[in-house]
Amino acid sequence: MIPHHVYYQLVMLVLLWLCLMLPHLWPSLPGVAHKIPTQSIKSKRKRSREPKPFAGLTHNPHCALCEQQTAENAPAPPPRLDPMPLTHRRPRTVDTSMHFCPHLNCDYCGWLGLNNLRANGHPSGGQWRQFHCTSCDGYFPEHHGTIVHGKQAAVELIVHVLACVAEG
Repeated sequence: MIPHHVYYQLVMLVLLWLCLMLPHLWPSLPGVAHKIPTQSIKSKRKRSREPKPFAGLTHNPHCALCEQQTAENAPAPPPRLDPMPLTHRRPRTVDTSMHFCPHLNCDYCGWLGLNNLRANGHPSGGQWRQFHCTSCDGYFPEHHGTIVHGKQAAVELIVHVLACVAEG
């Protein structure tokens, strides 16, 4: 007895043969020939191949006063301050060269490595040091401005989760 799967395969082969051979076996009209266009099709309009400039960059000011106002919009950055002189006290053991004072009213705000920061220990026995800016007498935690600032979870857990997200 022949299994029914063989019949299904046989039917599929017959259908495939019909699809391939039917266009060759079908009679076509003998007097009709395919028309080939004698002229090439041309586009109605020609476009420029040059790139169009961005309108925002090519706009010129209307007058000399407008030109002067646009030149005054970019203020110069403040000059870098001189590092604070080292004191004759015990040398600092904590490297604060990669930290800066975040207080906006401080002259040393945003500048790295100017010897204006002191490490003040770990307040309340926490894991982060407290930094003291000798310029503005402000205090801030060591992790200020980082991803772990203000988080209640352990740092190891946050790092582990970020590593898992990075791996996918």
